[in-house]
Amino acid sequence: MGVDVGGTFTDLVAVAEDGRVESRKVSSTPDDQSVAVLDALAALGADPSAVARLVHGTTVATNALLERTGARVVLCATKGATDLLSLARQERASLYDLTKHHPAPLVTSEGCVAVPGRLEPQGEVRPLTNADAQAAAERVAALSPEIVAVSLLHAYRDDAHESRLAAALHARLPGIDVVMSSRVFPEIREYERTSTVVAEAYLRPRVAGYLEELERRLRTAGYPSLAVMTSSGGMRASRDASHGAAALALSGPAGGVVGAAYVARLAGFSDALTIDIGGTSADAGVVVSGNAMMESGGAVAGVPIALPRVLVETVSAGGGSVGWVDDGGALRVGPRSAGARPGPAAFGRGGIEPTITDAHVVLGTLRASRLSGGIAIDERAARGAIARLAATLGVSPQRVATAMIQSADAAMARALRRVSVERGIDPRRSVLVAFGGGGPLHACALAEHLGMRRVLVPPFAGVLSALGLAIAAERRDSLVSVMRRADAITATELRATYDAFTARAGPGYRSEWWARARYAGQGYELEVPIASDDDGASVAARFVAGHASRYAFTLDRPVEIVSARHAASGDGHDARLVRDDERGERLVGPSTLALADATMLVAHGWTARPLPIGGWLLEHGA
Repeated sequence: MGVDVGGTFTDLVAVAEDGRVESRKVSSTPDDQSVAVLDALAALGADPSAVARLVHGTTVATNALLERTGARVVLCATKGATDLLSLARQERASLYDLTKHHPAPLVTSEGCVAVPGRLEPQGEVRPLTNADAQAAAERVAALSPEIVAVSLLHAYRDDAHESRLAAALHARLPGIDVVMSSRVFPEIREYERTSTVVAEAYLRPRVAGYLEELERRLRTAGYPSLAVMTSSGGMRASRDASHGAAALALSGPAGGVVGAAYVARLAGFSDALTIDIGGTSADAGVVVSGNAMMESGGAVAGVPIALPRVLVETVSAGGGSVGWVDDGGALRVGPRSAGARPGPAAFGRGGIEPTITDAHVVLGTLRASRLSGGIAIDERAARGAIARLAATLGVSPQRVATAMIQSADAAMARALRRVSVERGIDPRRSVLVAFGGGGPLHACALAEHLGMRRVLVPPFAGVLSALGLAIAAERRDSLVSVMRRADAITATELRATYDAFTARAGPGYRSEWWARARYAGQGYELEVPIASDDDGASVAARFVAGHASRYAFTLDRPVEIVSARHAASGDGHDARLVRDDERGERLVGPSTLALADATMLVAHGWTARPLPIGGWLLEHGA
């Protein structure tokens, strides 16, 4: 089973031993996500003893960052470097808006403790004595932390100072959890390393508490131990995931891209763009050569987390995004969402604000009388909400509804361009996999924005993220700092690093590994795969070719390997994706089709034909 908690709905997909698939959709419970998880399981009604595996996609970590409801963290940093989080990269939050500011750091300067020892690239320049470590531990204790983060200069190369300080902290504060940057993210760039370890410390208590409580409830009900999807697109046992909380920041969206990649492969497509449109937001991703595209990290709610993750660009353009008029009299859509409660006016739960869902009802593109999850459509309430916004603007309700949808489409198209065109990927050579409750409604318009001619609406489109969770393989990611010129690294040295990775992962896993490399003097890296028989020179040659393909130029400079990353993966699960209720004849647009868990819009100039795997392939001009 896979259970994906979204801002509006919680989706469950169950895959039987023979590959048959069942799904359920219930309303999310933002105050306690575990309630919706149990509601979804109850809606399925399966015998808990028959469940072999239960994988969860959660937004607990993301919500804690958005709402700033994490733990009280004390940060131990090298003396003279305690303001790293405040200084950040000294970039403006917005180039032209001088009133816009970056989010406040998770730890203020009052929550930082200066540690006197100092390491520099050439080695130790000021020792950290036991007395120094004990004095720092006393200052930490005076601040009464829930958890302690330690990020000392150049600990990616030598963790001796961090280990000595951690021992002193444990001695002074027995039972305190100490999170060391050399264990969480051993790579150069002090700001990103510090931000990542602080995010881990900030999230760990809340994530661990949530997972432990959910695990307890599931165990009481007779279900197996819980697994959790990580941002890198693989699942981990909940007890392991709770000690890698920062790696759960994109738990649900990662499951969506994994599910989209799986369905695209079944349909015969190796390259795809993906768009998952839910009730609160829309997530854009990329599939290259049949696999979800990865990136080395990025910001979540304004907090840089430099851990490997599935490439996802999120915009506030879901079905619940609220339409409003700004001070200049212009129509805006989002970022605020009506959420699960009260939800869009069309849901009949007391919502009165106009949303994208209400706009679709007014235009007749959403015609179902009842949505999956048991929600009846209140057409009168939807029309009333849009009419009130139209009266404010002095135009017709139909014009407002059209403009709201076009605004949302433009925002999502920009996100799709950022994950593709800005990374050297031509969208026109890919298929657009559109899923989530709103994906098939917006798919044709988004494809036209990007010059794409094919759209894949997968079976179980409305719950595809949960399907991605159910079929996901276990995955363990590891990272080690290298910081050497590539041509100085022998094949024997690379093999020793690989053997250390595989020994840490244990037997029974499939291994992949990559080098993060750059030209000497560059401020950014490119990740390239490493083969089992590579030496540093062959890795450098692969980097040069990759750099030329991505950025269209090369440099006459040595190549250096900054770090190496390893992924150990288990076996995933297969599903038999055939839905008899979605079969039919070829459709010619404009037309709409109510799917089991979504609505598909075939726009003018498009045709749709059913696929053997279930779902539909939409083609422009066919």
